[in-house]
Amino acid sequence: MHAITNWEEVPLFDREEAEAAFWAENRPDLRLMESSRVTSAESAESVTITLRIDPRMLARIKRLARSRFLNYQSMIKQWLSERMEQELRER
Repeated sequence: MHAITNWEEVPLFDREEAEAAFWAENRPDLRLMESSRVTSAESAESVTITLRIDPRMLARIKRLARSRFLNYQSMIKQWLSERMEQELRER
């Protein structure tokens, strides 16, 4: 069983069978799961925004989040945070 240490290691799936096969062989690392949790301090400092997303994309995001036992909004925030850090490191 392989431990996923970064969400970028998880591919986008075109079929549920491919996703099921991936998760049969891989599990999120506990540290990754804990880093995805939103604390009460973070949620108190949050700002609400509106973001329009294609319904099919949102369904796929929700399915991915569910498979990782995460709230899809928390997972999106985690992705944005990881990408922002990557962009800042590459400067």
